[in-house]
Order: sequence, then C-alpha cells, then structure tokens
Amino acid sequence: MIPIWIYAGKKLSTLGSRKVPFLALAAAFAFVIMMFNLPVPGGSTGHAVGGAIIGIVLGPWAAVITISVALALQALMFGDGGITTYATNCFNMAVLIPFIGYYAYNFISGKTEITSSRRVIAAAIAGWVSLTAAATWAGFILGLQFILYKDANGLPLYMPYPLSVTVPAMFLEHAFAFSFLEALVTGLIFAYLQRTDPSLFYGEKSESKKSKTKKAAPV
Repeated sequence: MIPIWIYAGKKLSTLGSRKVPFLALAAAFAFVIMMFNLPVPGGSTGHAVGGAIIGIVLGPWAAVITISVALALQALMFGDGGITTYATNCFNMAVLIPFIGYYAYNFISGKTEITSSRRVIAAAIAGWVSLTAAATWAGFILGLQFILYKDANGLPLYMPYPLSVTVPAMFLEHAFAFSFLEALVTGLIFAYLQRTDPSLFYGEKSESKKSKTKKAAPV
C-alpha cells in the first residue's frame, strides 16, 4: 500500500481547490457508514463502505486517501479492523472498491449526458459490483490464513475456516444483502448531486465552462 498511498497523494494536487473540502466530508461519510457492520458467519463482518460514490465524485485516487483515513481512525479509536491488518483493509476497501466502482460506472454509463437516468443506474450497479468484488477478495484473504498460519499441532492460529467457507460466506452475504445497501446509498447520493451540481463529479465540467469552450472553438 505504501507506493499506492504516495502516488495517490501526488494525484490529489490535480483535484482542484473547489473539491478539497469534500475530502474531509468523504472521509467522515466513509467512517460513519462503515461503523454499522454485522458479523458474517464463516467470514468477517459485512457493511457498506461508500467507496464507489466517493470514487465517482472525487476520483478513485482521492478515494484511496479518504477511505484510508477513515480506516485509520476506526483502527486507532475503536480497534475496528486492527493495526496489523490495516494495509490489507485499505487495499480491499480504499483501492478495490473505488477503482472497480469508478470504472464500472463509466463502462455502464458510456457517453450519456451527466443528467441521464442511466447514470444513476450505472452508479448503483457500480456500488453493488465493487463491494461484492472486494468482499469476495476479503474472503479469499481470510481463507488463506487457514492455510498459512498454523501451530505445531496443525491447528489454525487465526481464521478457523478454509477457503471453501470464507469465500462463499463473504460473497453471498454481500451479494444478497450489504451490496444492495451500497447500491442504494450510491444511487441516492448520485441522484442528489446530479440534480444539484453535476460539475462535482470527477472529470465533469460545469455548464458554464462547457459553453465557454464551445464559444472559443473555431467555426
């Protein structure tokens, strides 16, 4: 994660001063929404992250920083996630979710207008896909502990469940429960910002800037 954090920090310089205050808001949003988690039998815990919508609004590299900050606060203040697993949690939630969500959204929305209803649907689907993918990968990481870390008697030291349990557990619980919450949150926030100020979305220009660009273009 260290080179990813370094590069993400450099990418923040291209964010623009108008969106800088949203970094703190996004970190606070991710912190709050991740606090509402439930145990997953045979896995870890399940919860929404908000990574897809943060990636869509601020860009995936900015999302890396904001979600990493939220995860650090959780680990230090509440012991949620822990210190030794911090980098792994950051890769799962601060890298996989924003990037998968951002590119899934762009792929589904295509070249439609930013005000199109297809964009809302694309954002919701991106939220579902990104969280489900990250949860499945987390299940794989959990199952690896059963193989790698055992005591002298061959008993698992940390995760007592193999891959055949952890992967399906994390996938199914998220695909049919928590990822729908992620999709709902992503779609609702996207629809609100779409109506209020579409220029906030990463890579989008305001209408005034677009009109100026059109006027300046040669005939």
